[in-house]
Formats: sequence, C-alpha cells, structure tokens
Amino acid sequence: MLPTIATGNVASAIGGAYEVANSCRFNAGDSAYMHKTPGGAGNRKTFTISAWCKRGDLRTDDSTTIFAAGDGSTADGYLALSWDYVVANALVVQWRDGGSNGFKRTTQVFRDVSAWYHIVVAVDTTQASNSNRMKIYVNGTQVTAFGTDTAITEDRDFLVNNTNKQMVGVSVSSGGSFGSYLNAYLSEVCLIDGSQLAPTSFGEFDEDSPTIWKPIDVSGLTFGTNGFYLDYEDSANLGNDANGGTDLTEVNLAATDQATDTPTNNFAVMNPLVVINGSTFSEGNCKIVTGSSPYSYDVSTIGVANGKWYVEAKYGGSSDDATFGIAGRTATNTTHELGHYDDTWSYYTGTGASNVRNNDSNSSYGATYTTNDIIGLALDLTNNKLYFSKNGTWQNSGDPESGSTGTGAVSITAASSVTDDVYYIGIGDFDGGASVTWEINFGNPSFSISSGNADANGYGNFEYAVPSGYLALCTKNLGSDGG
Repeated sequence: MLPTIATGNVASAIGGAYEVANSCRFNAGDSAYMHKTPGGAGNRKTFTISAWCKRGDLRTDDSTTIFAAGDGSTADGYLALSWDYVVANALVVQWRDGGSNGFKRTTQVFRDVSAWYHIVVAVDTTQASNSNRMKIYVNGTQVTAFGTDTAITEDRDFLVNNTNKQMVGVSVSSGGSFGSYLNAYLSEVCLIDGSQLAPTSFGEFDEDSPTIWKPIDVSGLTFGTNGFYLDYEDSANLGNDANGGTDLTEVNLAATDQATDTPTNNFAVMNPLVVINGSTFSEGNCKIVTGSSPYSYDVSTIGVANGKWYVEAKYGGSSDDATFGIAGRTATNTTHELGHYDDTWSYYTGTGASNVRNNDSNSSYGATYTTNDIIGLALDLTNNKLYFSKNGTWQNSGDPESGSTGTGAVSITAASSVTDDVYYIGIGDFDGGASVTWEINFGNPSFSISSGNADANGYGNFEYAVPSGYLALCTKNLGSDGG
C-alpha cells in the first residue's frame, strides 16, 4: 500500500490494545459547536486541554477553533486553541482580556489533511519559570519554536474552568458573537481541571514503530471540578461527558456528525490539497461541490496498489455531466476531466447518456444517474477490474465477485503501470459552465444511511452490501487480506 498519509499521525495503521470508536465531524458551514457554562469556578491557573484532530479544508480561512473559553464581555475575554489563519496552518493559543492580546504561535505548520494530530496544551501559571507556565505538545513531542511567544504572568487566571462558556468547535468575542467555527474531526477531547499533564497521560509511542504516537485509555484520569471527556460514542448525545459531569449542549450537530474516522482507524477522505478547479470541500472533506469552470477532478487522500476496495458516492445533481471513478494520477491540468488520461476511468453521465470514459473516449455503459442516486464502485486490483453500481444494481450485468472472469467488468491497467503507481478514488464533472455535488462515502458517511452494511472485517457503513472480498478504504484494512 502507498497511502498519501505522510506527515501527521498514522497510528491508525498500527494495531493496539486501545481502540477509539468514534469522532465528531464539525462542519463550519453549519456553524456547528458545543458548549457548557459551569455553575462555579474551578482551577483557572492549572489545567490541560487534549484533543485529537483531523483537519478539513485548509483553504477555508477562519474555520479553525478547537477549544475556547470566554465571556464575550466588552473586555473581550477568552482563551482559544486554534489552527491559525494569520500564519496559515500554524497552531496558536491566544488569550485576551482588558484589551490585551497574548499568543503562543508555532513556527511549525500542520498541513496534513489525511492524518490525525494529537494536541495538548498544559498550563500551570503558578510555575516560577515562564517557559513552564504553558506547554504545547503535538503527537507526543513538545513544541519549543514559536514565532510569537507572549510571556504569561505568574499566577494568571485564565477563563478556562471559570463560570463562562467552555466551547468546542467555536470561539467567542466581544459582545458574545461567535466565530472561527471548526472544519475538522475531533476525537477524545479532554479538559482537565487542576492538573498540568504530560502528553503521556493521553497517548504513547508505539513500541514497534517508535515514531508513531497513538491514543491510550483516558477514562481513569482525574478530570477535576469542571473538566470533561468527550468520546462521541452516543450519536443521540454527542456532547455527553463520558466522565459523568454535565453534558455539553450541541448546536447544529446531528447524529450523522458522529463519525467512525478516528485516530485508530483513519478513513480516506477527498484531498483539498490537490484541488485545481475551485471545488469546495465540507463535511470533513466528504462533500464536494466542483468548480463551475473549468472542469477537472478531485482525488482521495489514500491511494492503493493492490487488493479489492469498495466505495459509494451520493450524487447531488446540479449538472448532468458528472464523473466518478479512479485516477492513476492527481489532476495536473485545469481542463482535463476524470477519464481524459489513459490511467483514469469514470462512470460518466451526461447529455442523456451514460458511459465509461477512459483515454479521452467514451464507451456506452450502464444507466444514467440523477440526484440522490448512490453509485457504488468496486475496484479489484487483484484482477485489474472495475465495477460500478447504481442504487445497489451492478451495471452492465457486472459481478464484482467473478474474479479473473471479470463478468461485466471494465478492464483497467495494473497500478504498477500508472503515473503515481497507485489508484486514487476520483470524482468530478465534465461541464465547463456548471458544477456538480458529490457526497462520497469511504465507509464513514456524512449523510444518513438507511440500511447499514460493513465490510467483512467489520469496518465501514454503506447503504448497499459490500461485495465479498472487498473492503472499506481505511487504515485498518491497509495490508490486511484485502490489501
């Protein structure tokens, strides 16, 4: 396997005793967040914030806040842990009261949208040394290089653990207005009241792969008076405090925002880092509206070289020129659609006809599809075959379980012969004057599933049955019997 997962945390490819079941998908366009206001003050000098985060579209400025505490008063008081938009993709902790700003802004930037990052901010303002009053860690390693590093007054009281809003996924500013909504997945979010903890309270380096940081069970920690633990395991109550404290109130979050993309099983999503046609990404990079002009295609964060893989995509309409398929290369030309190159194939619907498109040529194939149709894709890299379904019916009388016979299959070249040596899942359009909407499901859907089907390894949640031998595109399945 050659996933595009590279520089962030890839612990999800490593087995471990502790498995994280769920995350929460925060979509900035929905103004989604959660909050609570404690009834009494806890320890405002000493506390720890810990969160696992998988980033969304980095091109969305000001969609950044992981955790914040604030009162929204005229003094504009708050503390916020955010991805920075002043220095793009840095990590910043910012605080303000009485009109004075303070910052810790990293020089390191964090651009990997395919990986999970673990972030810890550990505070104890009673420390004699300023360097010990706030410590920031990413993936188990302390950050020591800052572009901006404001000194923190000894014994300073922050608004964390105070009787003001404690928020996840949003920040609050003067007058109580909300902003900087988060575009990301969050998992295993902890606020510890009264202790400055090291990252080893929340994670550990894998003993067999010592550069890989992975989560551990945090349920035994002492969370303190106003601390909380969000495990997101109750889809009907995503703000549930698994430590037993007062739950957080959810705003613009729904059961479909519970995700199975976690630090211990990382699912493919679409990759906004290789977009060249102005597509917009939302819902954790699972919902894409392609640019209206010119046409092109977008690809997944994980590419595969062998095995058998199953994906679904819900077509949202707008234009009748839509493409869904595979690409042996990322798009490099703003006017080339999925199916233009000899190592890209798409199930293409448009102008009242349906085709398989490859090497800039169409072959009649299957039925046209329209708004809310779910298209299935079965990629067999053992036999170099490709199959498509529409609402559960395999097109061209195809049988993905027919092996080397390839009943009804589209024949493709081996991954070893394509440009990038792997195949990505691709979506796009073929209309220079309109856009299309796709909601792609690698097994971690952002839309409601009425039936629910997992692969043979128990991973994924699909509308239709996964063909025997095919797997969801997630790191638990990379290198397994299907990969």
